[in-house]
Order: sequence, then C-alpha cells, then structure tokens
Amino acid sequence: MYKHLKILLATIGLTVCIGLPAKKIKEYNETPASDQRIEYTGRTLVKDGNVSYDWSGVYFRVKFNGPYLAMKCSDTKNSWFNLWIDKEMTPEADRKFMVAAEDTLIVLAEDLGKGEHEVILQKRTEGEQGRFTVHSFLTEGEILLADGRKGRHIEFIGDSYTCGYGTESHDRNDPFLAETENCNLTYAAIAARYFGADFNLVSHSGQGICRNYDDFRPGYNMPDRYSQTFDESTELIWNPADAPYRPDVVVIYLCTNDFSTARQPHETIFAGRYIELLKKVKANYGEDIPVLCLASNVTPYSFDYIRNACMMSGLSNLTYVGLTRGIHNEEDELGASWHPNYKGHIKVASSVIPYISTITGWEMEEKPYR
Repeated sequence: MYKHLKILLATIGLTVCIGLPAKKIKEYNETPASDQRIEYTGRTLVKDGNVSYDWSGVYFRVKFNGPYLAMKCSDTKNSWFNLWIDKEMTPEADRKFMVAAEDTLIVLAEDLGKGEHEVILQKRTEGEQGRFTVHSFLTEGEILLADGRKGRHIEFIGDSYTCGYGTESHDRNDPFLAETENCNLTYAAIAARYFGADFNLVSHSGQGICRNYDDFRPGYNMPDRYSQTFDESTELIWNPADAPYRPDVVVIYLCTNDFSTARQPHETIFAGRYIELLKKVKANYGEDIPVLCLASNVTPYSFDYIRNACMMSGLSNLTYVGLTRGIHNEEDELGASWHPNYKGHIKVASSVIPYISTITGWEMEEKPYR
C-alpha cells in the first residue's frame, strides 16, 4: 500500500517532499488511527483501523512521548489542515498544510524535547475539498491516553459562514480559494474558544433551509445533509450514538442562501423544512437540548421566518436571534466573495456569545474574543 511513500513536511506556505527509506520506517512504533487513546471530535467513520472524515473542523488529539510523530494518511482531493504542537487551538496555527495524495506520510512533529507531547490536527476546509483518512501513527515512543474531552461542547450547523469561506482573505473581491478557507477563524471557533469548549461543525457552503444558493441542487438542503456521516455522501446516515460527545447547546446559522440572488422562499415551505431540521437535532440529542437559531443579516425578513418557524414547531428550549447588516462593516471586515473575514467573524461571535452564556449558564469572563 505504501510502495511509493513520501514524507510531506508541513510548513507554512511550503510543502517539501523527500524520500523516506523503508529501513527507517521500521524503527518507529505504528499505531492504528482507530486506537482508543486517540481523541477525535466531529463526525467520523471508523473502518478496518482507519478513521475517515470530510466535514469542516473535525480535529484529533494525539498524546505521545518522544521527539517524533507522523501519520500515514490519504485524501481524495486537496484538504487543508491546521496543526498545533503542545498547545490548545489558537487563532494562529503552528503550521498550515495541504494533503493531496493517497498513501502519504506526514511528519507532524519532530526534534521535540524529551517527555510527553500533544498534537492537535484540524481539518480547515469543507467536504468539497476532499475526504481525509488517517491510517496510522508512527512514533519513536508510544501513544498515550488523551487527557480527555473538555467539560463543554457546542455543535454548529451552517453554511459558508460556518465553514470559514474567505476568512483568511482581506478583500471582498477575492475569489474563493481553498487555502484561504479556515473554519478555525469563524464565529463558531471563536465562541468555542471563548468558553473553553470542544466543538463540531455540520456545515456546507451554499446550503439553505429550503433553497440553496442560486437554486443549486433543488430539493437537497441542509435538513437532508445534516443526517449524513459524510458531508459529500448520502450513503451513510449519522448515528449520534457513535459520537463520544453530546453537545450542551446547538447553534444553527442558516438562511442566507435561501434569500440569495434576489429570491425569497415561500415562508410555509421554509418553516416546514426548518422544523424538520429542529426535530432532527432534538431526536439526536434529546428534547431538552437547547438550540440557538440565528437569522442571517441578508434580509430583515429572515428573522421573521425563523421566529415563526420556531413558534410553529411546538418545541421547547429554542432561542432565536436576528443579526443585522451593521454587525460588521463591508470594507476591511469582509474576505473572499463578500464573506466575513476573521475581523468580521469576531464581531459576529461577540453578538452570539452572550446568548450562549444565557442559554447554558456559562459565565462570561472579561477576556478578548479571538
């Protein structure tokens, strides 16, 4: 399987390939990706010792001793990743790199000091950019049991805003580029960091409640995609019992695409599909799970649509909030294709965080949003 094995050194803006002698590989201890000591957050599929996923923001934590950690992996297209070594996920990753091949060996950390270390790897691009599979990890020492999940967890359901489309761009006229899409700089990641929470994203660019951007793929919208194990495949249905976490709150930020290209969906159809999504969330996590429903700033009507849908649903523990066009400016706070960049997302997060605090009872501390 690894006949044409290569090392890809992940560095910011640079990928260097060098041949790896087979003899050196045998000196490392190899651990299957599915080993229970490794912690994955987000929707994954475990099969034959491999772990596969394509949703934005899925991340894993590997704790190990020794100076070296590498992973055998594959990608179906061109997925981008954020990497942190011996630290939590901050806005600035230690490294940013792309995986664009099958049967590849990625050196995640090397020349570290003695003792225990931890690596966090986060998928920063969405499913359209590729499905990623981890096959195994190589260490000079051994894999250790991860420290355990944080005491808080938030699930975010959304579209390109939640995926991080254009967050690393600084010009609203820039085109979409996979390398400037970074879910770690979105309102979702900012809010999770603020509360010290784990988080997972169920998001896809262009998706709406009942109408996708410019009527793309009619009849297949986020209420349908939400049920899937993979963002880009309808074949496998996600089973929440497979997840090692249960969110404390679910945040839904959808409807921008429903009102896109100067079109407006029929409110009855919108309400029916929104209620369908709400019921799926409640079925996954229990009727008591609180849900925060954000109305997009694309049009004032979006708040009325979402408020009415929530009221019609008959479900409890729903909070609905409307964002306005003034939440961020349309100059230096926009990135590619008029999407908020990191500066714009900080402002969105600052509006969402108080509601999460009220819903969950988590205290707001005097610290910056980042």
